[in-house]
Order: sequence, then structure tokens, then C-alpha cells
Amino acid sequence: MEYIYAAMILHTTDKEINEENVTKILEAAGVDVDDARVKALIAALEDVDIEEAMETSAMAAAPVAAAPAAAEAPAEEEAVEEEEDEEEAEEEAAAGLGALFG
Repeated sequence: MEYIYAAMILHTTDKEINEENVTKILEAAGVDVDDARVKALIAALEDVDIEEAMETSAMAAAPVAAAPAAAEAPAEEEAVEEEEDEEEAEEEAAAGLGALFG
């Protein structure tokens, strides 16, 4: 995940996402950098709209984060539906993050 985080940091700071910059961030964080993984990341992100992927993932994860703030004691039937909604939101969030991997 640290490789993805490095790309997200570069994107957020409007820096070019390339092998050199990703490697610098990882080294600064004390990561033992695997050049093959860096190259694979850059290749995988070539056609990815990172901003869109981050927004999609954040929006899909929002219902999961808000679920504990729901009513104190929902009926059993509502609890089952809520659990299914949470699982669906988690799957959508995972799919959004999967887009970052190409």
C-alpha cells in the first residue's frame, strides 16, 4: 500500500508521478524500495484518473463510516439490511481502490 500512498501524495501535491519521485518518497519514509514494484505502479497508473478514483473510493466508504451513527437499536430486519448495505459499500470501495492498480 505504501507505493499507492506515495502516488497519492505526489498527486495531491501536484507533482509528477514517475519512478524517481515515487522512489524518493518511499526512501524518505524508510521503505526498502523494490524497483520492479515502482515500475509496475507507474505502468498501472498510466491510464487511471487518480482524482476520480480517490473520490469514488471516498464516497463509497462514507456510508460505512456513517453506519455506527445510525439509530441506537434498529429492528433486527433493519440491522440485516444495514449490514448488507455496509458490505456492498465495502465492496464498492474495494473496487474503487482496485482501479488504482490498473
